[in-house]
Amino acid sequence: MRIVSTAFDFQPTLKGALVEMCPATEADFEPLYAIASDPLIWAVHPVPERAQRPVFRDYFDDALGDQGGLVAVDQATGKIAGFSRYSQRFVGPGEIEIGWTFLGRAYWGGRFNGEMKQLMLAHALETFPRVIFRIGANNIRSRRAIEKIGGTQIDWHEEGIVFDRKVIHVAYEITRAVFQDTFTRHSGESGNLL
Repeated sequence: MRIVSTAFDFQPTLKGALVEMCPATEADFEPLYAIASDPLIWAVHPVPERAQRPVFRDYFDDALGDQGGLVAVDQATGKIAGFSRYSQRFVGPGEIEIGWTFLGRAYWGGRFNGEMKQLMLAHALETFPRVIFRIGANNIRSRRAIEKIGGTQIDWHEEGIVFDRKVIHVAYEITRAVFQDTFTRHSGESGNLL
């Protein structure tokens, strides 16, 4: 049995200087798929098939069926730039996961992802003492990004089969104390953390 927090808002609206995270709806599927159909977005991901429409459809429907997701909107243009979500499906009681994140390549390497994570972490850590990030073991880009904002790898080994191949996930945590230290120490430059 999965324990789901009833007090936590899984689909808040979170506003930063660069990005606004808004509750995802069915109407967001097409603009998100326009971004997600780029195979390079998924190149180091455990499921590179997400660039295919039916696989992305399953990914999107799974998010909507599991407390929803958040669409990342570029504040400067008003256009959808990516997606992320909260979930309690794979974590223990009293924990929350942030994951399933992707951004259009135009937003890679800048401050956008850092601000997304900062907004989502701040919201989650108001309710939970730590946030978990499950990441494909071979997804070095995402692993380094989480380490850059204070994520610490924890004792976690998860194996599954996806499209007839073994997929291994590792996990990282960010606690309230680490978040406060990391984002206080880097105030003014926190957007560059990812």
